[in-house]
Amino acid sequence: MVSRTTDDYLAMVTAGCQAVCEPAFWAGFDRKSVDGFYDYFCQLTEHEPKRSAKFGLPHFCWLCINPKESEDLKLAAEVIDIIPQFLDRPNVLGIGEIGLNKNSRNELAVFERHVDVAARHDKLILIHTPHLEDKLKGTRLIIDALKSDKRIKPERVIIDHVEEHTIQLVLDAGFWAGMTLYPESKCTAARAVDMIENFGRERIWMNSACDWGVSVPLAVPRAALEMRQRGHTVEAVEQMIYHNPIKFLKQSGKFVLPH
Repeated sequence: MVSRTTDDYLAMVTAGCQAVCEPAFWAGFDRKSVDGFYDYFCQLTEHEPKRSAKFGLPHFCWLCINPKESEDLKLAAEVIDIIPQFLDRPNVLGIGEIGLNKNSRNELAVFERHVDVAARHDKLILIHTPHLEDKLKGTRLIIDALKSDKRIKPERVIIDHVEEHTIQLVLDAGFWAGMTLYPESKCTAARAVDMIENFGRERIWMNSACDWGVSVPLAVPRAALEMRQRGHTVEAVEQMIYHNPIKFLKQSGKFVLPH
């Protein structure tokens, strides 16, 4: 949401959205210093919650250095070292979105350092999986790394950007599966509902991509419409767009919605 206008907040409230959960993200360019990330983490934990609150939306966030910027090990180490000082802030849910982009050794090393921070501070984890032909291999590398750390509880980890060929792998390992919805690339609403129909509704959630590229903050409400048009019950829709996210997020004591 740091890259969106206030009109997007108004549209989400009008559509019935109840909260925003924003991951630390790639800014569309590689940041050059730890100071840039420090300011970004302040933006996520201090300034964006105030802007969101003006529209009646609670704002929560996750912190990390994104996989796209993880090739620079020195910078990544400096960024990870400042994350703990932000973890006690009231809107921080955990570490994310960490993961892999090109499945490189450096990315995997930075991923494991992030996981260690989450484990030591008992935080939820949000994970990004690679795109296209790298996705299956990257998903397997991520799951192997998580399973090798006995401190990690699968039910407290959501592996995002699953597709038809990786979702079962994630679910079978006990993790949550996330589907980030885009209007014209990656996972569309129609593909997401296809996966729900093929793999069930347990430990799966949908989320709207809201970034500097082509994306739609109302992707989840539109997916709800897709479900209704296909004949899914109101209860099934409510489970997917509301109760499932809450079930995962309430594992963080900070995730509290106003009555």
